[in-house]
Amino acid sequence: MVKINGAHVDAAGQTLSQYLSTTACNPARIVIEHNGEILPRENYETTVLADGDQVEIISFMGGG
Repeated sequence: MVKINGAHVDAAGQTLSQYLSTTACNPARIVIEHNGEILPRENYETTVLADGDQVEIISFMGGG
């Protein structure tokens, strides 16, 4: 299990890009922290999630 934004998700073995494709997240409007490190966007396709990983997905929103 992978912990994503505080919830345990069965996403081990998927790349971050594969996981994101199952969500409503727009990759152009998010930042991902993977195991305490900000992950460059170009690594989403090659970073494979593993059991015990911790991921935080932070999305940008406009407003004022």
